[in-house]
Amino acid sequence: MTKKSLQTALIHSSYEAPPGFDAFPTAIHHASTVLFKDVAALRSGEWKEKNAYTYGLHGTPTTFTLEARLAEIEGGEFCLLAPSGLAAIAMIDFALLKTGDDVLLPDNVYNPNRELGRWLQQDYGITARYYDPLIGAGIAALIQPNTKLVWTEAPGSVSMEVPDLAAICKAAHDKGALVALDNTWSAGLALRGFDLGVDIIMQALTKYQSGGSDVLMGAVITRDRGVHERVATAHMRLGMGVSADDTYLVLRGLPTMKMRFEAHDSGARKVAAWLKARPEIGRVLHPAFEDCPGHENWKRDFTGAGGLFSVLFDARYTEEQTDRFVDALTLFGIGYSWGGANSLAVPYRIQAMRKEWKDGGVLVRFNIGLEDPDDLIADIERALATLRAA
Repeated sequence: MTKKSLQTALIHSSYEAPPGFDAFPTAIHHASTVLFKDVAALRSGEWKEKNAYTYGLHGTPTTFTLEARLAEIEGGEFCLLAPSGLAAIAMIDFALLKTGDDVLLPDNVYNPNRELGRWLQQDYGITARYYDPLIGAGIAALIQPNTKLVWTEAPGSVSMEVPDLAAICKAAHDKGALVALDNTWSAGLALRGFDLGVDIIMQALTKYQSGGSDVLMGAVITRDRGVHERVATAHMRLGMGVSADDTYLVLRGLPTMKMRFEAHDSGARKVAAWLKARPEIGRVLHPAFEDCPGHENWKRDFTGAGGLFSVLFDARYTEEQTDRFVDALTLFGIGYSWGGANSLAVPYRIQAMRKEWKDGGVLVRFNIGLEDPDDLIADIERALATLRAA
């Protein structure tokens, strides 16, 4: 063995771990540089096919494993990871839209997606228009020859309307447009978007997949190879990469995700039903409840509901009073996102967000975590008493 200097020995070691190690957790492979066995292997690698390792940004065994599992959960063929849910949305837009194109978004769309649409229109010459989320087949009248993409969200993440996805997909496909679905609310567990005709599914893995309120990540899942290759090109050109450590945390959360989702669902329905009977609450916006807009679509297409829903307080209560209510909660954090073990409550100025919004009352969105729902109900009841305070 050639004698090496200490400095070189710090970098180049002759030791190789013995083969044959196996364990349940997926190994964490860190890499920017990926090593090739020879020059021929370097020159034959194809990043887009994901049939070889070429550079850390394009994937390691850790990220390939997560992508394959997410695609299988959704019933898709291909999956690409992004640093956040919003990054996944942007990746889809930049893959499928160019100057002169048109994109349709539901009026209840995730607000950063709405703002992205405005930015595309302002700076990139892409028309962004917004439609009634309950329009169904009527969306055909809005689709123009240059409409390339129709965004859907099921349900809307604040106001909870559930669209008729099958009708929207048929109308879009009849006129040559693709349909993208934000399927974060159901985590790919309670809604089979591809079976309804959706072309592209994105998710914020920040939510139920992680389950720990500690990871930012997104995913884009497709079935059609041509669509996948367009998204993969955008993924590469935009330099979308995720860390191996974050990928591992999401992988670690997947085995318990269905059980956690069902526990969130059960707790949320119990809390929502209790709130529905309270005189302080004007309306409960929960897709599993018959009076939620689009409930029939939810009943037909979904198998569960998760932990996220909203309420509208009775119109007699001011924003100052409802803010006081939220501040008085002790088991609910005040913060964005959801899908973690801890419950959250966030007030929204929905009238400012939605031009066509006609309901009165302050909207508060709840994420019901994994606490005992009876404890959450008691906490809400104590906080509701503040509404009567002078």
